[in-house]
Amino acid sequence: MDALTAEGLTRRFGEKTALSRLSLALEQGSVFGFLGPNGAGKTTTVKLFTGLLTPTEGSCSVLGLDPRREAEKVHAQCGVLTESARMYPHLSGLENLAFFGALCGLSRAGARERGEELLKRLGLAEAGKLPAGKYSTGMAQRLSLARALLGRPRVLFLDEPTSGLDPESAQAVNAMIGEQAGQEGVTVFLCTHQLRYAQDLCGSYGVIDHGELLALGGLEDLAARAGCRTYAAFRLAEGETLPGFERDGAWLRRAISSEDEMPGLLREAVAAGRCVYEARIEPPTLEDVYFRFVGRGEGGETV
Repeated sequence: MDALTAEGLTRRFGEKTALSRLSLALEQGSVFGFLGPNGAGKTTTVKLFTGLLTPTEGSCSVLGLDPRREAEKVHAQCGVLTESARMYPHLSGLENLAFFGALCGLSRAGARERGEELLKRLGLAEAGKLPAGKYSTGMAQRLSLARALLGRPRVLFLDEPTSGLDPESAQAVNAMIGEQAGQEGVTVFLCTHQLRYAQDLCGSYGVIDHGELLALGGLEDLAARAGCRTYAAFRLAEGETLPGFERDGAWLRRAISSEDEMPGLLREAVAAGRCVYEARIEPPTLEDVYFRFVGRGEGGETV
């Protein structure tokens, strides 16, 4: 059974269509990156999956449950982190987690134990006794993630989980997200603008703009459909060139159809007497792919 499905999922607010005919199916234990600019329809999609909004047309399911009719059961299986997540500022971090853990159905002792575990894993053990109102933006974000994980959810909806975090904290959060999918079998639905982190974490992606799903699939497939190329790149001695290569700053670059071409190109450069200081293969990045599709989203071809 797929963890998340959508079929023709549409939501309109008056004359404005926030989401149009979204269809997808995500396997249990996968990490899916949902990418798009502000106002693209990402938050609307999460609200539809979690039963906070009802579809204008189409349907969706979470672990086989219909959020419209079984919202309570869906909530029991999901953890949600949004950019607007808030805690009680006068309660400590641990007291907040104990409170919300009880709402998840944990015993008082179980909620406290789970809260302490999550605070430690997210680098907040020493801050657990401080009032949440005194937390920095990054600390508050990590505390909100801990709240989303309290009930050991099978599906995790994350909206910009690394927003406001320093690189070290972001790395810790991303490691935990990967662990949830890899070791715990949690399905992660990740809405983010952080394309570098998404490329490291996600196995598949959806690119959305103006409520329309522009692309869906793995990075390699999307790169091919977007026309993004892989390049062989060489850094040679100053002034040296290679036939078929174009200069890009200090590097000479040439599109290749397969990584298998690289050894031959390197041998040719050395045999021609070139001084090769560095050589690398440059595959398409998620950023390359994203901007190709979003650039086509208005008045262009949808792939």
